[in-house]
Amino acid sequence: MPERRRLVPLACALAVDMFGSGLFLPVSLLYFTEVAGLSLGTVGLLLSAAAVASLPVPLLVGQVAHRFRPLDRVIVAQVVQGAAFAAYGWADSTAGVLTVAVLASVGQRLFWSSFFSVVAGLAGPGEDRQRTDRRYALTGMIQMASTGAGTLLGGLVVAYGWYQPVVVFNAATFLLSGALLLVVPRDRRALPEGPAPGGYRTMLRDRPYLLLIAVNSVFALCSVFIGIALPVYLIEALPAPDWLVGPLLAANTVLLASGQALAVRLVRPLSRPRGLALAGVLWVVWALLYAAAVRVPAAALVPYLLVGLIFFAAADLVHAPLSNALSAAAAPPGQRDRYLAVYQYCFAFASILAPAFFTTLYARGPAVPWLALAVVTAVATVVVHALNGPLTAREDAGRGTPVG
Repeated sequence: MPERRRLVPLACALAVDMFGSGLFLPVSLLYFTEVAGLSLGTVGLLLSAAAVASLPVPLLVGQVAHRFRPLDRVIVAQVVQGAAFAAYGWADSTAGVLTVAVLASVGQRLFWSSFFSVVAGLAGPGEDRQRTDRRYALTGMIQMASTGAGTLLGGLVVAYGWYQPVVVFNAATFLLSGALLLVVPRDRRALPEGPAPGGYRTMLRDRPYLLLIAVNSVFALCSVFIGIALPVYLIEALPAPDWLVGPLLAANTVLLASGQALAVRLVRPLSRPRGLALAGVLWVVWALLYAAAVRVPAAALVPYLLVGLIFFAAADLVHAPLSNALSAAAAPPGQRDRYLAVYQYCFAFASILAPAFFTTLYARGPAVPWLALAVVTAVATVVVHALNGPLTAREDAGRGTPVG
């Protein structure tokens, strides 16, 4: 089956999904305070509770993944999220908000626990590593560009108070995304009968893969840290103009949306584990540079922060495609869907940990969170470099095995 026939509608579905999600992002808290009339503290608590309630989803997906094709699971996820946002208009109480938030969070976890199995399934037996990495880079660029475009327009939504229309629009984008996925040709190979080989006990004994999950949890923490820490750090700790927050984050989004394919070409001589180690080194440099920003004169601060941002963007550009490709290539072929579902906990852990990590350490000094991040990232970098042998051997052994 030609790859293009599957990749094009898949890419379009992802772009529609991410644009709607990005559009909704700026109003995700404001909707329930402005429309439902709940307090900001209550809304934050309810959304956090919904995120925690959805944490078992990747484990459940991994348990039943062999019975349902990844593409079908992604379509179900889009329908669930579309239904959740369509129900936002009736959520005007604490119980109602919690219900729709849990439903939306469950759909989101189901989507990300299954989507990269679909991408991995596009690979053919013996496919060149560079081609695989480019495919992951393409999906990452689409994700960043569409989310960034949606978020940019989301600022107008906040300015004009168009909260209810944007929720309806977001519901429609999920349903449209699901409809586009129906166009993706199905893999006609029969699903295996009976229980999947191995299980979570087997996975818990897989030390290299568990270490890869731990390493990527740290790297995912770096990736989400900038959005949480940078606005507070710039406004409260540095003699930087308040308006600098938006341009810095926007510049980062532009770099991530446009540079992943180039990054994949530049690191081609490296194995994937060593490429991830390079990303770790770049993140360590970024964290140390930003920790030292408190001692940079005000006149030099803006160019200094821009230089530091280049290190962050370079790390993220290398990490995003290589980590997803390596997680698929290092998983046993018979359990790939289960492994990839559990691998998504890296990002869940990072999103939950990042706010507490930053705020707790920031209370001890504005540079402390950046120094601590540099230390844990350096440890993760050493670990993934040490994993180069076993993980590269797995990639070589599985190169002739069909994926998905």
